[in-house]
Amino acid sequence: MKITDMRTFVVDGFRTNFVFVKLYTDEGIEGVGEATLEYKEQAVVGALEDLRRYLVGRDPREIEAHYSAIYRDAYWRGGAVLMSALSGVEMAMWDICGKALGVPVYRLMGGKVRESVEVYANGWFAGANQPEVFAEKAQEAVERGFSGLKWDPFGSAYMTIGRAELKHALRCIEAVRTAVGDGIDLYIEGHGRFNVPTALTIAREIACFKPTWFEEPIPPDNADALAEVRRQSPVAIAGGERIYTRFGFRELLEKRAVDYVQPDVSHAGGISETRKIAAMAEAYHLPFAPHNPSGPVANAATLQLAACTPNFHILEIMATDVPWRGELTDERLLFSGGLMHIPDAPGLGIELDEDAALRFPYAAHDLRHYNGELTAIRPPQSKPYF
Repeated sequence: MKITDMRTFVVDGFRTNFVFVKLYTDEGIEGVGEATLEYKEQAVVGALEDLRRYLVGRDPREIEAHYSAIYRDAYWRGGAVLMSALSGVEMAMWDICGKALGVPVYRLMGGKVRESVEVYANGWFAGANQPEVFAEKAQEAVERGFSGLKWDPFGSAYMTIGRAELKHALRCIEAVRTAVGDGIDLYIEGHGRFNVPTALTIAREIACFKPTWFEEPIPPDNADALAEVRRQSPVAIAGGERIYTRFGFRELLEKRAVDYVQPDVSHAGGISETRKIAAMAEAYHLPFAPHNPSGPVANAATLQLAACTPNFHILEIMATDVPWRGELTDERLLFSGGLMHIPDAPGLGIELDEDAALRFPYAAHDLRHYNGELTAIRPPQSKPYF
């Protein structure tokens, strides 16, 4: 079997653009991956074109050899752009392998350890900016069956936060906790916003609301600083969405900087590399809770990891999405009782509709984290997709 071509599809997703990559073979088997990298999509497309030159003419089943060669031959190895491109094509090769053998990817990685996985919601808060609105939207999410809710309540703060802004954030957390009760898990997102003393102040202030974790409280540039936050924080610390490969996670683990490990399958190196990271975390008895706010193909790949990874803890998923998400793929998710069922279709279990992808082309979007529009991540016509 040989790869005959590769195409990239950049699709407007309102919050960002989805970046899908598709590999074609001389046996008619096609594989799809996702290399979505928020606000750097054009750079990823360029990196994918470089990888196309390497991949065409090669056997897609030799995944480990291709991953190693691409990573080695980049020379300026690592980083978000290369690793997102490599993650996308690696996923697509696994998809081809599974389809060629008629089995889901998890079967090729040792088989299932679970039939379904617990889910927490991101994006449920779209458009909220006041405590009472957060509370109302939280109740709606719980009524849909979510047993956990994640959000960033910290406005436009960066490095430090003013007293009034912190007070407002705490009121929002309190309103949500009051609305949903103690039986729902809360996950407080930091988006790498704060310096060490501010992160510790926030951790101490939010502890009374019993959040499951405080995610990425400081920027991802300094594992020692994150380890210091974890050492002093009364709240568990999660992180890793902006760390790439097992080599980046080695430092995070050795310095005991996190309680929950959060690589993203679209950035950390794809399915195999993310599973290796999970295995490293398992050796430290740490739960694996991957970052997963992107599109349908990344979610399909993350579900394959959920199936076969013993220390997989919980699945992140966006509560709603653009109304055209359902047109892009044949994604069919089964969510019931707070659990997402793991599908059994061959490969990743998902197919991209190329014509639909072309109907929603790239649109420029900017980072909202520090401009006061953090919760404006969905259009008014957004809707649930499962």
